[in-house]
Amino acid sequence: MIQRMATDAGNPIPRFPAGFLWGVSTSAHQIEGAADEREPSVWDAFTAEPGRVKDGSTAVVACDHYHRHREDVALLAGLGVNAYRFSVSWPRVRSEKGLDFYDRLVDDLCAAGIRPVPTLFHWDLPTDLDWLERDTAARFAEYAALVAGRLGDRVTKWITLNEPAEHTLLGHALGVHAPGRQLLFDALPAAHHQLLAHGLAVRALRASGVTDIGIANSHGPTWAASTEAADAEAAEFYDVLLNRLFADPLLLGRYPDGIGELMPGDVAADLKVIAEPVDWYGVNYYAPTRVGAPQGTDITFGGVAMPAELPFSVREITGHPVTDFGWPVVPEGLTELLTTFHDRYGDRLPPVVITENGCSYPDVDDQDRIAYLDGHIRALHRALEAGVDVRGYFVWSLLDNFEWAEGYARRFGLVHVDFETLERTPKSSYRWYREVLRAQGTTV
Repeated sequence: MIQRMATDAGNPIPRFPAGFLWGVSTSAHQIEGAADEREPSVWDAFTAEPGRVKDGSTAVVACDHYHRHREDVALLAGLGVNAYRFSVSWPRVRSEKGLDFYDRLVDDLCAAGIRPVPTLFHWDLPTDLDWLERDTAARFAEYAALVAGRLGDRVTKWITLNEPAEHTLLGHALGVHAPGRQLLFDALPAAHHQLLAHGLAVRALRASGVTDIGIANSHGPTWAASTEAADAEAAEFYDVLLNRLFADPLLLGRYPDGIGELMPGDVAADLKVIAEPVDWYGVNYYAPTRVGAPQGTDITFGGVAMPAELPFSVREITGHPVTDFGWPVVPEGLTELLTTFHDRYGDRLPPVVITENGCSYPDVDDQDRIAYLDGHIRALHRALEAGVDVRGYFVWSLLDNFEWAEGYARRFGLVHVDFETLERTPKSSYRWYREVLRAQGTTV
């Protein structure tokens, strides 16, 4: 159970600036269902393989948001958010019918006074494409232009990619996510091509008249397991791999030392594209990582076995409560992360939006989730007070959903979903967040 923060008990959450975005996030593959009404994705192929998903489930139906989106927009309106981050399914919009669905969703969000914030890629790559191939980056830019051409008259805030770090590490290096490859460091081209796709998409979106573009990168503080030199060196390497590899090229126009020569193609020319200026920088935050020197196979990423040949080992973080996913609950890590980025990147760091933050707990009366969100929102405000230009906060997630390789065993939603009947039931955290938003006076 989460330890309650006695010093803040009963105190209102501090006010954030006027115009602050308060929202929730989802992704297409995790909630939409209607798999027979779109082309297949790498996640469809992955989940069809026995043993890939812990409970043997798939996202063929998921929350059936595709057919029930108006019910979900009503939940958003009842919650009082002024923004909704969702993702567009690349396999779905290869047909006019798929584009029509997002047309309807955007219209309904706008009618409810909720700002639509689409993410163009949230891991569900069409099966005929491959991030190891450079051409996929060019195809992504074409896709971005297609979607902007249909939705850009109403959608003003856009996200190119979601978490290329996890998609590279878990999907291409370790093989526990789609497409299921175990390439270790030979997965680096997938990272480079996603970053290149981002830069090309920024150019394509701007050519379509879009002016408010960001990316959603996952980041977290890296803590050395001890003061020993070997542990400090391993922690620095891990920080490069999970933080700087995906932030330095975007914000500084260069890879960390030793990384650029491992990437394919004309890296210097590609970096000029990757570093196309963004209007804001999205951060997905869940927890810090404690890292030490290699010590054999260990466990991280919610139960993912890490190969012994890696030049680091992930260690347990003690002294903090954990979610039912086993992730440590460290709100102060969000403050640390944002102030570190503020110091590291200076005026190269654009305004920041927390594009994901949330936790998995099974209860409908989810007091643990309330305490988690309360602590992290306060931690975000402390970063704001420390000088970080923070413009928004999105809870992950609106609905319980298909949690990738975990199947339906992990519940991140503010709204409970009965996966037999698909009935939606707002949780205690939904009502708590609604009161927070009322006190903040949310407006679009």
